Amino acid sequence: MSEWKPIKEGKVREIYDNGDSLIMVATDRISCFDVILKNQVVKKGTVLTQMSRFWFDMTRDILPNHMISVDVKDMPEFFRKPEFDGNSMLCRKLSMLPIECIVRGYITGSGWASYQKNGTVCGITLPEGLKESDRLPEPIYTPSTKAEIGDHDENISYEQSIAHLEKYFPGKGEEYAAKLRDCTIALYKKCADYALSRGIIIADTKFEFGLDEEGNLVLGDEMLTPDSSRFWPADGYEPGHSQPSFDKQFARDWLKANPGNDWTLPKEIVDKTIDKYLQAYRLLTGEELS
Repeated sequence: MSEWKPIKEGKVREIYDNGDSLIMVATDRISCFDVILKNQVVKKGTVLTQMSRFWFDMTRDILPNHMISVDVKDMPEFFRKPEFDGNSMLCRKLSMLPIECIVRGYITGSGWASYQKNGTVCGITLPEGLKESDRLPEPIYTPSTKAEIGDHDENISYEQSIAHLEKYFPGKGEEYAAKLRDCTIALYKKCADYALSRGIIIADTKFEFGLDEEGNLVLGDEMLTPDSSRFWPADGYEPGHSQPSFDKQFARDWLKANPGNDWTLPKEIVDKTIDKYLQAYRLLTGEELS
């Protein structure tokens, strides 16, 4: 096939059909507030792909994942070019489950806003007296439904996740909901403990899962990247206010402070953003990005 076109384009990723497998390419696009910005953040796609590779390798003992290879030599000739080298992943095909599996180990963001209102996050009652950015006694699972691009995902309760899955998989809703919750929390606990030993707090993250041809649960999409997670430096962590982070927060903060920005970032904000991604990669993996 000489003319390859993505079968699906997300805000950041492009997915190509390779017959019995898929090729997922993480571009250097950056999105904030569900809008794709006009800037490219060079190397960002490579950080996302290589970070997912690192975590997929680390968590195979908990659950299989969809990664086959990140080496373009294992992919069709079209992908053996510099623009695909390092940021592309050859993956198994899965039937993706229609739930975003979010786990929160610390209280921040929309969770903190909700807790201040009524002491709950996504319908889960939390202990009184928590401060912003506090570590939760136990990580909590707060699923959401997957929205089409442009729409916002909707937070749902665990019970609603059973009903939502039941609609798509009659007779399996309860079994799949429990598996998703248990795997999400197990993956988070293992990786958050490891990250903490490397100087990074994973405040929250989201996973996506699918089913293989035998109906087994398999981890898909991306894993524990600064795009799908909130990473904080453990050094200087202090509850009571928001924390500095290793993700798009620079970009978000600048956009908020500069209305009329036409979704375009100045160069120094782009540079700061990729520096944060690279720093997180170095701390977590102990490697330089090749």
